[in-house]
Amino acid sequence: MDTTTLAAFLAVDLLLVFTPGADWAFAISAGVRGRSVGPAVTGLIAGHAAYALVAVAGLAVIVASSPAALTGLTVVGAGYLLWLGCGMLRQPAVPATGGEGADTSRLQVMLKGFGISGLNPKALLLYFALFPQFIDPSTGWPVAAQTGLLSTVHLTACAVVYLAVGVLARTVLSTRPSAARAVTRASGVMMIVIGAFLLVERLAA
Repeated sequence: MDTTTLAAFLAVDLLLVFTPGADWAFAISAGVRGRSVGPAVTGLIAGHAAYALVAVAGLAVIVASSPAALTGLTVVGAGYLLWLGCGMLRQPAVPATGGEGADTSRLQVMLKGFGISGLNPKALLLYFALFPQFIDPSTGWPVAAQTGLLSTVHLTACAVVYLAVGVLARTVLSTRPSAARAVTRASGVMMIVIGAFLLVERLAA
């Protein structure tokens, strides 16, 4: 796989990663809480990595082409986003004033991040719709190797962008409790809207 193909993929991938969505909303919420940015981003990337493994194994095409599988994944993922969004509206985050708390709380943050990205059918469709455009079996590279390389580029881009979003949220909102609550509520609304859109889009198809 040549550098031109990788550069073209990175350009398109960054456009998608820079588009605000559920991952952004969770990273912002984690940023308000201070040191939970790291576990939150780790969880988000773990969810994307799970899809990367599925894609490398060649199962993405099978799952994405199955209406029943996609519908089930969409309903579960959308329900999870709705639940998290409602929780953020009920208890908006405020800037952390001390340590982050116990390791279990970090684990919970990580698991939430994994759930958000791991239950998002849009992430699966990213591998199904975008990756094949940049994979060329005639190059001599196995398709699995090309998929793995593109997945690594995608995961790196996600990690950098989500960390930047979380750190920026922490820096800007750390001394502004009212703004932090407003941003968290907005993130919650974003999750609810995305969850509702996923349900309507899939069930109406």
